[in-house]
Amino acid sequence: MIFVTVGTHEQQFDRLVTYMDKWAAEHDEEVIIQTGYSTVEPVNCKWQKFFLKSEMNDFISSARIVITHGGPSCYIDVLDHGKIPVVVPRRHQFGEHVDDHQYEIGLRLKEFRNNIIFIEDIEKLGQAIADYDELIKGMNNSTPQMLNEAFCDEFSKRIDRLFE
Repeated sequence: MIFVTVGTHEQQFDRLVTYMDKWAAEHDEEVIIQTGYSTVEPVNCKWQKFFLKSEMNDFISSARIVITHGGPSCYIDVLDHGKIPVVVPRRHQFGEHVDDHQYEIGLRLKEFRNNIIFIEDIEKLGQAIADYDELIKGMNNSTPQMLNEAFCDEFSKRIDRLFE
């Protein structure tokens, strides 16, 4: 099973929902999508606008792959479950967020920690799903150090540089 979450941001993420609905139509694997404020209603996937936190945790635990938007707390939740998330950031140019901070933070985190599969071009998402087991080899799927003081200090510096 593949679980997809677009988070709770009040702008649509139709691009990801549409892509995964088309992917599900062409593959024999269950896909469950939390669609949030997206306007697209999938026809090939199980979906719901929002799930309870306990339901989200159950889906993350049982999923073979978790695909998430670029909100750091979402992919940290996936890492906390011992899994490598596939991160598709919301982009300003598609009306999915107010700016490109999800893209900028995700790119920096991938470089700094190398513990997410970061999708810059959604057309490459299918290949990342197909190659998932190979891509995660050697990646660190734990989070204990992510919340330590040194990480937070370095992360803050990198964020500050984004706004210089």
